[in-house]
Amino acid sequence: MNTKPTTTAAGADTTTLVDGAYQAIRRRILDNVWAPGYQAMEQEIALQLGMSRTPVHEALMRLHGEGLIEVIPRRGMRVLPVSPTAMREIYEILGALESAAAESLARRKPDAAELQPLVEATETMAAALQANDLDAWARADESFHAQLVTMAGNKLLADAVFNHWDRAHRARMVSLRLRPVPHNSTQEHMELVERIREGDAEGAARVNLEHRRRASRELLAIFEHYRFQHL
Repeated sequence: MNTKPTTTAAGADTTTLVDGAYQAIRRRILDNVWAPGYQAMEQEIALQLGMSRTPVHEALMRLHGEGLIEVIPRRGMRVLPVSPTAMREIYEILGALESAAAESLARRKPDAAELQPLVEATETMAAALQANDLDAWARADESFHAQLVTMAGNKLLADAVFNHWDRAHRARMVSLRLRPVPHNSTQEHMELVERIREGDAEGAARVNLEHRRRASRELLAIFEHYRFQHL
């Protein structure tokens, strides 16, 4: 007799709906379609997504647990801000962890085929700047950093990085058109790839750390210039 639990079709459908609501709401928050402070009732969100309140409620509870929103009884939810202090701390964490990943990857001295995703992301960044397409540049930039961390092969390190990814993404999307044209980032990525290709572990870690520190300074300068209290 098979005593292994099974998933019913109804249960699978519910899980799919919750996941769909979660991804849709999360994407609106991360891309600042729903900016910090945005507030909405569950029923309003359900209508926007074209689904019932049950999967929306479960999705909101997940996002509340991740710190992206606050669930307010009888008042729905509110998108939480990211403060300058939080951004400084997040970039310190990302800089340290990504630099460890870059160092680890460089020690392995990967071949050209393994490095190709990083090269392609950097080339896409350069082409996007040439076309004045900052959204495409931002997507390629994030792809570069995500692949760098993943290629290092340390799952716990990657999980720690991606745990802080969302709030950094939100701040970067707000500041994308307020910062100088990011030629420096593209050049720094090229230099980082070269350090990794050469097996220069210390150099790779240093280049990545300086890259993240410069990006943090630019972001915090935007906070100060525009007198943002949060993003």
